[in-house]
Amino acid sequence: MASRKKTLVATVMAASVASLPYTLARHAMADDYSDLLDVLRAKGSLTQHEYSTLLSKHVRHTAAEQDAAPRAARPTAAHAHAGQQAASHAAAHGVSNGYEPGIRFEGAPEVASSSRAEDAATRAEASARSAQQALDAMNQGNFVRVAKYVPGKGLTFKTGPIDINLSGFINGFYTFNSPGGGPAIAGGVSTGSSGFDSSGVRNGLLPAGLILKLSTQQQGWDIDAVLGMYPGMNNAKNGAFNANTGGSPVGLGTPGIDFRQIYVTFGNSHVGTFKVGRDLGLFGGDAILNDATLLSVGATGSNSAPGNTSLGRIGVGYVYADWIPQITYTTPKIAGVQASVGVFQPLDEFQYAGSNADSTSYSASSTQHSSPMIQGKVTYEATFGEVKAKIWASFLIQHQQNLQYLDNGTSTPTGTHHAAMVEAGDIGAKVSYKGFEGVAYYYRGSGLGTTGLFFDGVAANGSKRDSEGYYVQAAYNVTERLKLVGSYGVSNLYLASGEAQMVDPAYLVRRNQSVIGAAYYHLTDWLNLVGEYAHTSSDSHNGSSESDDTASAGVILLF
Repeated sequence: MASRKKTLVATVMAASVASLPYTLARHAMADDYSDLLDVLRAKGSLTQHEYSTLLSKHVRHTAAEQDAAPRAARPTAAHAHAGQQAASHAAAHGVSNGYEPGIRFEGAPEVASSSRAEDAATRAEASARSAQQALDAMNQGNFVRVAKYVPGKGLTFKTGPIDINLSGFINGFYTFNSPGGGPAIAGGVSTGSSGFDSSGVRNGLLPAGLILKLSTQQQGWDIDAVLGMYPGMNNAKNGAFNANTGGSPVGLGTPGIDFRQIYVTFGNSHVGTFKVGRDLGLFGGDAILNDATLLSVGATGSNSAPGNTSLGRIGVGYVYADWIPQITYTTPKIAGVQASVGVFQPLDEFQYAGSNADSTSYSASSTQHSSPMIQGKVTYEATFGEVKAKIWASFLIQHQQNLQYLDNGTSTPTGTHHAAMVEAGDIGAKVSYKGFEGVAYYYRGSGLGTTGLFFDGVAANGSKRDSEGYYVQAAYNVTERLKLVGSYGVSNLYLASGEAQMVDPAYLVRRNQSVIGAAYYHLTDWLNLVGEYAHTSSDSHNGSSESDDTASAGVILLF
């Protein structure tokens, strides 16, 4: 490479010397020589230092020859202009005249400017054609490109008109739960009556997750397909809640896979968006998405035999929105306002509290549905200077039919009340200002129940129970990496009309509540360290109570 550079430099020097006589200078303009140096530098034949030295010498020698030549032989105005062009060219490329002399320039063979321009134009056209062909090939799916990575937004691959996004999370916690005692509360979420401390290595409120999203645009429609797989790390056990049933800590077990998210969306900015498939419900959806325990543990549920997830604030501040088959429509966002409404797969009324010692049910159940569940939501988002605000409200309606329940003191199913219209609504707000963030949420329902949708929502006498709950949460970023969070939440379940005279609901849950404090340390763009303390308690309608304390520490990775 060094010998090649020497040969090229010598050639340039020879060309320069040969062009010095003014009889030849008419045919080899000074700017031609500058162009030659540009070409050699672009091809990598000259280093920046060699290029600057040669161009600087050329300018100096041209000026010196003009001063030394006889007046009659001096260059014409055209030649002088060429010399000025060379000097301007040198200045434009940051070349100074401070190099030491020592390189002799020889004459260069004549190169027609028009030929050089034609060659350059030909090369430019070929280059543009090649670039367009490469772009066409990419758009036809022959190439896979990778979009710029944004932390928390997953990995996006582009193949032709399709974007393929992979995102997800993995978490794991060591959790120590200490029961505070008390009798078991039917429908309570506290583990206080268990009588034994328990240790668990488990998932938090989130299981692990791998979400695949395919996006494209066809004939003016934005189309997405989403598949979300959410496996747990602990052994699964068959039960009423499938993968979310308490686990089985026995050898040779395998974890559960919760394929809870399967849907397609299509729409555009003018007509809005339609969703068909299984996804998070509208009612209560924002409550869980804004819950800080989504990234930690909260109330443990079963800690001695962990399932896919803990409870977080489910049942202690809101009713779980759940992942439900649905057909929903969402409007375009106008002035910060957006609305959604949909028809959902109706869910059964469920006896979460179970039965008492006499096999008498605490609650009614149902299995018949002639009409769908209806859910809707309205959201408003706005920014006021450094303050960001979001307010939402949602509702739920479902007609429960063919209710089955057991009369007090008997074991015979009856159906005095065959149907009940379940109604529920909620409202919430989130405010952010600099490093502070606050969340407040409230819900109320008739026949809604507590903890899960329609859990103990209808009494054993066939009447609807009212329920309500709320949580408040405050978070503060102490530093760019460290965030502290504190929250309090409660869920209440009230007795139905005529139920107070019955003996059976005495141990039925009246209130679940918890106080939670946590610290989140953002170690990297992917990895967060979490430490948390939670105190959970459950009270019954006869005044009994149980409580427990939980300490958790672990990590959550999001990509």
